[in-house]
Amino acid sequence: MRVRLPLLRTSWAWRLGAPAAAAAARLPRGASAGPGPRRAMAFYRTEERGQPHSPGYRLFFKNVAGHYISPFHDIPLKADSEENLFNMVVEVPRWTNAKMEIATEEPLNPIKQDVKDGKLRYVANIFPHKGYIWNYGALPQTWEDPHRKDKSTDCCGDNDPIDVCEIGSKVLSRGDVVHVKILGILALIDQGETDWKLIAINVNDPEASKFHDIEDVKKYKPGYLEATLNWFRFYKIPEGKPENQFAFNGEFKNKAFALEVIKSTHECWKALLMEKCAGGAINCTNVQVCDSPFHCSQEEARSLVESLSFSLNKGSNEEDQVWHFLGK
Repeated sequence: MRVRLPLLRTSWAWRLGAPAAAAAARLPRGASAGPGPRRAMAFYRTEERGQPHSPGYRLFFKNVAGHYISPFHDIPLKADSEENLFNMVVEVPRWTNAKMEIATEEPLNPIKQDVKDGKLRYVANIFPHKGYIWNYGALPQTWEDPHRKDKSTDCCGDNDPIDVCEIGSKVLSRGDVVHVKILGILALIDQGETDWKLIAINVNDPEASKFHDIEDVKKYKPGYLEATLNWFRFYKIPEGKPENQFAFNGEFKNKAFALEVIKSTHECWKALLMEKCAGGAINCTNVQVCDSPFHCSQEEARSLVESLSFSLNKGSNEEDQVWHFLGK
C-alpha cells in the first residue's frame, strides 16, 4: 500500500524471511540477526521525503514496528544462515537510469540520488542496453574498508556496502528488501579501489531453484555475465572517462569465493560500528545494534528525520533517452 502526500510517501513491502519480531529485535554485540524460518513474514516500510529526481529526495526505512531504521546498519545481513540467504536492499530497479544509492554519510542512511558537480547522476544507455541491466543494490551490514588492502586484488575498498546485481526475471522496486542466493562475484577496480559486484538471484524468483553457483548463470542465462562485464567496463565512457579495469582479468569468481568476501566485509562493518577502525565521514547512527557507540533511541531517530528540511521544488527527470554506440 502506498499513501501519497505532497512531501511524504510511504509504502509497505512484505518479504519471506526471518520472523518480523526478529527483524525488529535488537542485535547482540554488533552481530547480525540469527536465522528464522523462511515461511515466516518480515516486512519493512519505506517513506519518501522530497521530490523524486531532485537533490533533496530521500527514501527512509522503517521496521515492522514503524520505527525509523538504517538500511545500512539495522537490516540483518543474513536472512537464513543455514542456507546462506542474504538480505539485499534494492537501490536501482532494472532498466532505470537514476544512480540511486544508500547515503552512507547521512543519519539513518536513506536512499538518495547521487550528485556530481551539482548535477543528478544518471547512467547512460549503451547499446544494446537500457539503464541498469539487473536490479542493483547492496548487502546491509557490509563495508568495503578504504584503509584495508584486499589480499586478492591488492587494492583497498571503496568505502561503501558491497554491491549486488540481482539477475532474476522480476523488475524489483526501489527500497525493496529481498532475500537472495549468492552465485558469484566480480572484482571491479575503480580508480584504484576494489569495488566488488556480487551476482545473486532473488530466492523467490520462478527460476531460483536452478541457480546454485556462477556456472549456472553461464548455463541458464547465456551471455548475461559477458554483458555484465561489458556494462561495467564501458558505462563511464559517455562521461569522457576511460574503461574500467578488473582484477583476475575480468573473471567471475564462484560462490565460495563470494561468501568469503561477504564475510570479510561484514567483519569490517562490525569494526566500523564498534568504533574499532576509522570510519571517516561514514554515518554509523543505528537503532538496533545496541552495543554500538553510535546507537540511538527510536525517539532520537524520529527526531533526526523530522528535523530535516526537504525542498518543495519539483524534480526534473533528465534521463538520457539516447543510445550510445561505442565504436573503435
